[in-house]
Formats: sequence, structure tokens, C-alpha cells
Amino acid sequence: MKKTDIHFDRRRVLKTMAGIGGLMILPPTRLFAEPATIIKKAIPASGELLPVIGMGTSRTFDSSGDPKQLQNLAKVLKLFFSNGGTMIDSSPMYGSSEEVLGQLLKTETKKSELFSATKVWTSGKESGIRQMENSRQLWGVPGFDLMQIHNLVDWQVHLETLKAMKAADKIRYIGITTSHGRDHDELYQALKQHAFDFVQLSYNIVDREVEQRLLPLARERGIAVIVNRPFARGSLFRKSKGKRLPEWAKEFDCHSWGQFFLKYTVSHPAVTCAIPATSKTHHMVDNMGACHGALPDAKTRLKMAQYFKQI
Repeated sequence: MKKTDIHFDRRRVLKTMAGIGGLMILPPTRLFAEPATIIKKAIPASGELLPVIGMGTSRTFDSSGDPKQLQNLAKVLKLFFSNGGTMIDSSPMYGSSEEVLGQLLKTETKKSELFSATKVWTSGKESGIRQMENSRQLWGVPGFDLMQIHNLVDWQVHLETLKAMKAADKIRYIGITTSHGRDHDELYQALKQHAFDFVQLSYNIVDREVEQRLLPLARERGIAVIVNRPFARGSLFRKSKGKRLPEWAKEFDCHSWGQFFLKYTVSHPAVTCAIPATSKTHHMVDNMGACHGALPDAKTRLKMAQYFKQI
């Protein structure tokens, strides 16, 4: 069945997909019939597979005390799991996000599939230990899969604590993060000199500085890469608004600008997964669509970047 030319924007992409060219499409509560088609990549440190699309919670889950929004976020979370998601990333920095997430996980039937990732974001060893335990209690998990040092805050001190926690089986993986280019030099040295399982950083089709040193280093040292800000805080959608998605995007099973941006990001050989954040159900289904089908190869990635630069 030939797919129609794509004009979908972020707000319309999955609202009325039934009947395109006479083809009945699955409803937006579950976009894909076969979970086995989910694209996964291996964590280099262990070989464990992760879906290439996870979920961030910055801003979107900071909704404590808002019953209507909590009901909406419960639907978002359910869609994430039902469409094959596992990794959820949060931080004490994100207001009430960890509290809200823990509250919603209590009633989520698929929470056993969760890959839990949060961060320590404070100075001092004891303060860090207290903060991580508080996060564990808020989430309601026996232990975290991944604990990350947020924005390199007191990272030398926390790294020793995390090593001890990993040795005691209190966490499974150790990571370090940044969202700021000004910290890239320090991050590079940390990754070069110490054994981290994960690094989290900003990367997208226009913000590509990390391609120069950090992504090659991560690949060389066998460090899994989590990408934050894959949509450049929405600026990619502002640029693409009203613009046509190229016809050749369907060659790698891409049906929206959101999937275009996500598939560009996660197709980099060093990238393990991206964690877009959303509080909208149709955006969640669209995001998870990038976790299915094919990923662009190196030649297509170059074509994608050139096309987007010219629109």
C-alpha cells in the first residue's frame, strides 16, 4: 500500500489515521501491533537491550496537587509502556516529578518493565546519600537501574559513593550528565579517566557539537549514551511548522517531524536512546513511533541534516 504524501505536524499526526488510502490504522492507544518490532540497542557494559526511545520527566511531570493533570499523566505513562517503553529518566531537580511518577507507578500494571533512571543533584557525600534514598522512596522502587550524577555536581565525591552502591547491588549502572556545552571539557575528562556505564547529554539535528569528541569517546570506551533535548526544547518544531516532511522519510518508516528528529538522533552509532519529555498523549504515541521500523543509515542522516538546514 502506497502511503500518502506526508503533511503531518506534531499536533495532528495521530488524531485521525484511520482510512488513509483505504488502510485501517490501529488506534492511537497502540500504534504498533507487534512489540517485537521495537528497535533496541545494547548497553555496552552489559549487553542488556534498551528501546531507543525512553521518556524524560523534566517540566512535564512536575504536577503535584493537580488532579486533572495527574489523570492525564497516568494516560501518558500507560501509553509509554503499552508502546514498548521501559526507560524513564528523572531528577530531584525536576520539582515534584519524582513524587508524581512514584504515585502513578503504584497503579501502573506494566511497571515491572520499568528501567528506572534518576540523578543525584547536591553537594557532599552524606547529602547525596540522603537525596538518593529519598528518590528511591518517592519512586517506590527497591533500587534504581541507573543513578547519574546530574550536571557534574560534586561528581568526584558522588562517583565513589555510586561505585560502592553498585558493588553492593543497590544500583546496576553508574552515569553522569550535562545539558550544557560549557561543561563538555570537564565531562570529556571525566569519561576519559573514569569508568562510567552511561553518559547523558544534549544532541539533536541542529545541536551536534557532541559529535566531535564526546560521542566518539563514548563509543570508544563502551559507554551508553542517553540523549536529552532531542527536540532542542521545541525549537525544531517551530522551524518545521508548516513545512513538508520529505517524501523519502517513509523509506525509514518516518511519519512525522517528531519521528524525523528522534530517528536522526538515535541512529547515531554511539547513541543508545533518547528521552523526549511530554505531557500529551498523542505526542507520546508519536514519540514511540520512532522506536519502530528502520533507522536511517549514515548517508541518509547526512541527507536529513542538509534538508532540515535548508527549510
